[in-house]
Amino acid sequence: MRRSAEEARLTRERIVATGVTMSSIDGLHGMTIGSLAQALGMSKAGVAGPFGSLAGLQLAVLARAAQLFTEAVVMPGLTSEPGLPRLRVVIDRWCGYLDGGPFPNGCFVTAASCELDGRPGELRDFLRTAVMRWRAFLREEIVAARAAGDLAPGRDPDDLVTTLTGIAMAANQEIQLLEDMAAAERARRLMLATVTGRRAADADG
Repeated sequence: MRRSAEEARLTRERIVATGVTMSSIDGLHGMTIGSLAQALGMSKAGVAGPFGSLAGLQLAVLARAAQLFTEAVVMPGLTSEPGLPRLRVVIDRWCGYLDGGPFPNGCFVTAASCELDGRPGELRDFLRTAVMRWRAFLREEIVAARAAGDLAPGRDPDDLVTTLTGIAMAANQEIQLLEDMAAAERARRLMLATVTGRRAADADG
């Protein structure tokens, strides 16, 4: 019985992992039960079964992609002091994720945001909540940095969050579409300059 449950869990994880890779290239709505079944060497019923439907599978794939981002970018920063020390780690990890992340087509969340922003439904709702949680995390660390005196008191946290997000989205395009090898490092300098208020060339200091 235990073995069967473990086998079912591993099968589910394998389906989700393949779905994440496939959706990174084709989009969540470009992924089909048939294409996954062919890639995995499984029946369509075997692929759909653990999730109940294609919609359930899409949601599991999106949740896993969001989890991978959190593990790669957010979690390493939690070992640092709140505020600017944590923001520095997060920015380093964020730019590293954009440049060499686990997805073959760049940032999954950025791509999914473009795909889902005009598609009301459960997937969009889930993604919206995940993005809002991420932005709230950034804002909280910016507020902590300002309270510690590491940021000028007049810096608006919401403005900074929007600017950081814009830099990341621009960097993702530069890396994926323009194949700019300097994009990730440029994004890192610009993000640090944004939060510290220094010129990009001096932000590492």
